[in-house]
Amino acid sequence: MKVRKKLCGVLVVFLFWQIFFMQQQVEAANGFPDVSAEAAALIDVASGRILYSKNGTKKMRIASLTKTMTAIVAIESGRLSDVVTVPKEAVGVEGSSIYLKQGEKLTLEELLYGLMLRSGNDAAVAVAHHVGGSVPGFVYLMNEKAALIGMTHTNFTNPHGLDDSNMHYSTAEDMAKLSAYALRNPIFRQIVSTKVKTISWEGEKWDRRLQNKNKLLHLYNGADGVKTGYTKLAKRCLASSATRDGRQLAAITLNAPDDWNDSMKLLDWGFEHFAVSKVVAKGQTIQANVAAEDPSLRLVTINEFAYPLQNGEAEQIRTKVELLQPSVTKRMIGSHVGFLQVYLGDRLIGRVPLTVQDTSPAWTPGRTRTFWDHVWEIMAGGMWSA
Repeated sequence: MKVRKKLCGVLVVFLFWQIFFMQQQVEAANGFPDVSAEAAALIDVASGRILYSKNGTKKMRIASLTKTMTAIVAIESGRLSDVVTVPKEAVGVEGSSIYLKQGEKLTLEELLYGLMLRSGNDAAVAVAHHVGGSVPGFVYLMNEKAALIGMTHTNFTNPHGLDDSNMHYSTAEDMAKLSAYALRNPIFRQIVSTKVKTISWEGEKWDRRLQNKNKLLHLYNGADGVKTGYTKLAKRCLASSATRDGRQLAAITLNAPDDWNDSMKLLDWGFEHFAVSKVVAKGQTIQANVAAEDPSLRLVTINEFAYPLQNGEAEQIRTKVELLQPSVTKRMIGSHVGFLQVYLGDRLIGRVPLTVQDTSPAWTPGRTRTFWDHVWEIMAGGMWSA
């Protein structure tokens, strides 16, 4: 009987690994990166497009990747120059620490470096108390921000990510959205790209020297963030980012035995397989049937729109005009009158604001205004724009 049980156990393990390796072979055959992570996602930071996803919507523990949300909420809600007095609740928190003492004073900025470079759980609690008044108060702000970002499968119960509840979870895709959002903030970007930082240590003869735990900053060309994470239940987690030729990608790996290599594979794959294409140019005249009182009136884009595309996707781009009012008149010249909606296949990927421009020879932008031009502007209710 015991022999049978052992044989069954061996067979189960064998089948599991067979399925695992078959899945990896299928991914490789389809041109996707072969990663060890249970869940992973890759995002283009500027556009927010998810470029790759593996179990991307599966709810999982995220360990200290939680601190990305802690940092961005603190940056947006507090002042970096604020002097924070360390509360007793922040002293001796288990796990990674910057060894805060009760009553010690640091700036919020110094705590954020301790939070993101050394993953200080004590720093997370100190930040939460200062910005949110308490841990529950700060967690409310975290979940509020998550909803605003569009993290639809995420719930936070603490500011550090320790395994204290099954209700603290997120997904690879949600964490990719968060990473992209945070990386658009220059203060956050500066903090997470810092390799070594010295901050004060009140009562000691020396300052704290914080060395970033993110090894990719040294291993990968262009690496500039974001956060490491590990707990016994979440296993190895990593949020990483890199910038090449002005373009930034961010990768998330959850429960990844080979997290460093996983992230490098994902970033390499993203840079290789996607190129940012200018889909709509600024000042582009839109050829569309618009109800206009004058055939010289044209709809023109106010700004440009670029998007990461794979080979062959450019042919799937289509656009649609959406006007705020059913007709276009001279009163609207220079005003925002609607949007050019941009689709990739059937999926809406962007909206470009539209304005009205007069293309008749009698009126050209920059021409010196006459008395009658000013009269028209007054009659038009101030809607004219040179």
